[in-house]
Amino acid sequence: MPRTQTATERPTGLDLVPELHHVGVQTGDLDNSVAWYQEFFGCRPNWTLDTFSELTLSRLPGITRLTELAVAGLRFHLFERAGHDDAVPGGNTRQFQHICLSTGSAEELRAWRDRWFHLYESGRYTFAGEERPTDIVTDADGVQSCYVLDVNGLELEFTYVPPGGDR
Repeated sequence: MPRTQTATERPTGLDLVPELHHVGVQTGDLDNSVAWYQEFFGCRPNWTLDTFSELTLSRLPGITRLTELAVAGLRFHLFERAGHDDAVPGGNTRQFQHICLSTGSAEELRAWRDRWFHLYESGRYTFAGEERPTDIVTDADGVQSCYVLDVNGLELEFTYVPPGGDR
């Protein structure tokens, strides 16, 4: 029976430690998504593409535009594809379930949730669904979190780990 290689047994001898470069978000309405991400996160556009490599075209057939937005060290690659499926993410489908973003305080956590409601109620954006943010919950270790959906129906978690927390 073949043995599974453990993380400490690296054949290259390199210490392989990944760092997050960007989060890719497929959307059916790039303009709506770009505007929402700019206002919600305070992102600024870095660049936009409308021509793509053979590799990109083979992986993402029908891709028409891609915009990179950034805030601090966080980057989003928002891209639009022709023939986009309007099904809202979720359910029991294999997918990245959510991305978790940390906040510096419990007050910031509440402010992110409040910002979502403010933008939703503004009527300036088209949302893929009607689901509202969850309540803020606190676990036994004092870690607080809530979940919101972006305009495409993709889940974002915001969490606050108090000082001394080990998560």
